[in-house]
Amino acid sequence: MSVVSEFRRTAGRRRTPGAARTGTRRGDGKAAAVFLAPWFLGLGLITVGPMLASAYLSFTDYSLLRPPEWIGLDNYTRLFQDTRLLNSLKVTFTYVLTAVPLQLVVALALAMLLDRGLRGLAFYRSVFYLPSLLGGSVAVAILWRQVFGAEGLVNAFLGLFGIEGKGWVSDPDTALWTLVVLHVWTFGAPMIIFLAGLRQIPEMYYEAAAIDGAGKVRQFRSITVPLLTPIIFFNLVLQVIGAFQSFTQAFVVSGGTGGPADSTMFYTLYLYQKGFTAFQMGYASAMAWLLLLIVAAMTAINFLASKYWVFYSD
Repeated sequence: MSVVSEFRRTAGRRRTPGAARTGTRRGDGKAAAVFLAPWFLGLGLITVGPMLASAYLSFTDYSLLRPPEWIGLDNYTRLFQDTRLLNSLKVTFTYVLTAVPLQLVVALALAMLLDRGLRGLAFYRSVFYLPSLLGGSVAVAILWRQVFGAEGLVNAFLGLFGIEGKGWVSDPDTALWTLVVLHVWTFGAPMIIFLAGLRQIPEMYYEAAAIDGAGKVRQFRSITVPLLTPIIFFNLVLQVIGAFQSFTQAFVVSGGTGGPADSTMFYTLYLYQKGFTAFQMGYASAMAWLLLLIVAAMTAINFLASKYWVFYSD
């Protein structure tokens, strides 16, 4: 056999470069599908499936003890006639609109303090972040109830100055504000994000402003805040969503009642009571979808308003 004929025979069996790339792409696609399969399975079974089931149950009368009975929009019309639900919305909005801004102010202030290059920065950063890890736990909520109790640490401290305290968590006028303080105390996560944002601001801006005679306050207003607005917006959206979902603190501090006088009746706590105490699962599902719409609306408002105060470098 000649060399030419042998070359033609072997060349005929070779794959073209394009075919090799196509085969590789198909193999990569199959491998990606295999690795993504658990995620898609979890998405369907843990997220999408329960959401669809909740949407169906919101149109039914379902008590967990008997099959659901279709009642149409009755649950949704009942929402706006439920005085306790309307009160829970008032309590929740009061909590969100006060706790979130205060938390962000405290987080930004501490981030600026840590940005000064303190010795042992890693230690302080870890210590300040610790409340965010523990703030939503049952143990901290129990501790909080003791701290603000009639014989708690707060009243003991006030007693040093001759001030007679009271049961802060048992007074309808102050119970909610103890939960606001607890939320502000969990400033660690936004503080870390603020600190990362501050580290990205070029030092030359402050040096130029100092040469022009700008003081620290003017530098903060004209340099720090404008350049940090994307980080502020990011923290704001996350904290608003998280605050609307707050549950553990109110449940533990009030003993699951939302008391005293429904002053700590968060929307999520009332939803829990309707679903798992009164076994009105259909009504609770309608409440859950209303909460989803409220959070979506608040997020949309934040995004729409962001174009007036958030500044991006590009």
